[in-house]
Amino acid sequence: MKMLALTSVMAAALLAGCGTSTTDRTASGAGIGAGIGILGGPPGIVLGAAAGGATGAVTLPDQVDLGKPVWKDSENKPE
Repeated sequence: MKMLALTSVMAAALLAGCGTSTTDRTASGAGIGAGIGILGGPPGIVLGAAAGGATGAVTLPDQVDLGKPVWKDSENKPE
């Protein structure tokens, strides 16, 4: 269980952050972390979201860039 939680936190830290603003990177990092952490059950979700959100908050757009967040993409908005 500890290994799964550690793996979830590391993966969230590596993948956290899309968007050019700190808010976008924090939100997307938390979402990615929670998604990865789901493998560890509720504790994994919490740890993954916290690690991903924190990593997204402290990274710069040129360090990690997964592209424009879905919620900011004008092509995906309903007309």
